[in-house]
Amino acid sequence: MKPFKNYEKTQTFSSRPSLPEGGYVCRILNAEEKAYKSSKGEFHKLEVSIDIIEGGHTGFFAADYRSQQNEDKKWKGVLRMSIPTDDGSDLDEKIKSAFKTNITAIEESNDGYHWDWNEAGLKGLIIGCLFQLQEWEWEGRSGWKAQPYGFVDAEKIRSGDFKVPKPRPLKGKTSTPPASSNSLADFEEVIADSDLPF
Repeated sequence: MKPFKNYEKTQTFSSRPSLPEGGYVCRILNAEEKAYKSSKGEFHKLEVSIDIIEGGHTGFFAADYRSQQNEDKKWKGVLRMSIPTDDGSDLDEKIKSAFKTNITAIEESNDGYHWDWNEAGLKGLIIGCLFQLQEWEWEGRSGWKAQPYGFVDAEKIRSGDFKVPKPRPLKGKTSTPPASSNSLADFEEVIADSDLPF
């Protein structure tokens, strides 16, 4: 067998823990409106980046970010909230309701804060976040991982007064998650805190 280049310097893979489904108290690290294109035209989302600040999973997404070996690292603790289009459709009314539910949870979690349509003002606020197990599939592999589902008052997380969303299988599948939500094996590399995006 012919040796390949940089074998001695090549990083090895190791298992990376996954986050269990449930509710967590988080801090908002960044919030920005982003535009996307689809076959039906352009749509917008408010992307709210968070990390866990209380309990045994504190700093989970910072640790996840540090462990990513690829050059195109991604912050995975992001709740993507659809922004209404005011087109009068039933779907748009549901989007409005979901958006307001999330914003109201932020207001309830932060005394004196009132939403003023300035997404940059969300940075640093505390929020409760529910995480739903969602099935994934990529390059012939599949599994389950906990993804941000929606915001609730942080006090509801602290008191245990919340309901964990039902797991969401891939469209067209009836899979059920394993007994343990730690089914997502990934890879790990430790890097300096100064490399975090926030």
